[in-house]
Amino acid sequence: MGWETAAALLLGSVVGLMLVGMPVAFAFLTVNIVGVVLLMGGEAGLLQLIANASESVTKFTLVPVPLFLMMGELFFHTGLARRVFDAFDCCFGRVPGRLSYVTVAGGTAFATLSGSSMANTAMLGSLMVPEMIERGYKKHMAIGPILGTGGLAMIIPPSTLAVLLGTLARIDIGALLIAGILPGLLLAACYAGLIYTQIRLDPLAAPQYATERVSLGQIVRTVSINVLPMSLVVFLVIGLILGGVVTPTEAAAFGVLGVVILAMAFRCLTWSSITKSMTSTLSVTGMVFMIIIGSSTFSQLLAFSGATSGILSMVSGYDATPLIVLLSMLVVLLFLGAFMDQVSMMLLTLPVFIPLAQSLGFDLVWFGLLMLLGLEVSLITPPFGLLLFVMMGAAPKGTTLPEVALAGFPYVICTLLVIGIVVAFPGLALYLPGLMG
Repeated sequence: MGWETAAALLLGSVVGLMLVGMPVAFAFLTVNIVGVVLLMGGEAGLLQLIANASESVTKFTLVPVPLFLMMGELFFHTGLARRVFDAFDCCFGRVPGRLSYVTVAGGTAFATLSGSSMANTAMLGSLMVPEMIERGYKKHMAIGPILGTGGLAMIIPPSTLAVLLGTLARIDIGALLIAGILPGLLLAACYAGLIYTQIRLDPLAAPQYATERVSLGQIVRTVSINVLPMSLVVFLVIGLILGGVVTPTEAAAFGVLGVVILAMAFRCLTWSSITKSMTSTLSVTGMVFMIIIGSSTFSQLLAFSGATSGILSMVSGYDATPLIVLLSMLVVLLFLGAFMDQVSMMLLTLPVFIPLAQSLGFDLVWFGLLMLLGLEVSLITPPFGLLLFVMMGAAPKGTTLPEVALAGFPYVICTLLVIGIVVAFPGLALYLPGLMG
């Protein structure tokens, strides 16, 4: 079997099974079983599949996944997240569009304490949308900032998807996590600038309303009580990794410990919050590990069939500059994002993209961050952007999917702008990783 036939068979089968509704993990597992029988030969191939399965999920580098998820779940279910948003709401006072700015500021803060874009968006939607609609905000001013800011959890550490990408692509996870800080903050600043522009163009999109005047002393007190203690968790996760004191796994454990200590200090750690957090963490972790099992063997099948080397040879045969190849890979991510979820996209493209990036001499930390930014864009691209459906659940009754997608479109443009900046100035992504001890 030629590599072209093998590649078409393997990739086409996975995509076909996912299109008919089969869960991602089982789609990969089905194709892997058929693939090892056809390409590796019967019983020997199945034994190799079993060996790969156990080896792929018994890696120390995967431990941060459940820990980062647990950290975000505890932060949400204990009510610590609500305290942060109330504090930011107090800070913005009577600024026009204050609730949209609170969404960006609070969502960015929550992104540093959560590893999940889905959880970030769901929390922002449940907290902010009803309040903004009640205050007379137009739908795009209520929905758009949440769609944009929700995806920041994929870029700003701790990011569960960054850990997964680093594990599968064999990229330094600590460096990849830290690399997302500056681009993530730049993206949040772009969102704030976009909100300012929208309000200047249409002041009625976010009408002002009477609010209680808050003194500077009250603001300082509120921030000191409800925001500054959260910086302990940020330091335990980001500061310790950046200083080279701990590994990402150890930092994740310290992060969970920090949230538990804060919840106990605020007397909001209950058995109910612990149970809900552990249940949610267990279900998501199980799904991620099942996908990893399928992905690892799938990558080996592509390599064994000669598809990976064949694609590399084909691409290198074209007279295309590295920049053109990079842009082509990003376009592929944007195209796939319209039809499948981020984990599926990553598992389909990594076996080809990473060897290609290495052959072109790209820095893998920089390239990994660009992939994360591309995956973030795909979260809000119709028709299957996951965050679009999350927002549909929080949006006012009668809101249509096109309305939600249109509200998120300006934030897609902001992300594409940041991608262009990171491509033009790689130091934006690589400066902080270069300071790591």
